[in-house]
Amino acid sequence: MVEIIFLMLVLKLPILYLIAVVWWAVRAEPNPEEPALLPVTADDEPPHRPRPLRPRRPSRGGPHGRERAARKPVRAPAR
Repeated sequence: MVEIIFLMLVLKLPILYLIAVVWWAVRAEPNPEEPALLPVTADDEPPHRPRPLRPRRPSRGGPHGRERAARKPVRAPAR
């Protein structure tokens, strides 16, 4: 009996916390938007550099590797 009462009280804490957070979020006032201090122009942008190429991994071989691509499937003769 004591366990049931304890669990009923303890399990209400997350619900009370959720209600408090929602109440705080509803009452909060939004911050006013501040204008940009310095506008960005095309001259201020850094030059675009291509990404460096990464070295390719060696092929693994097996049924999905190069060996299978080199073999051509054998076709049956036309009838």
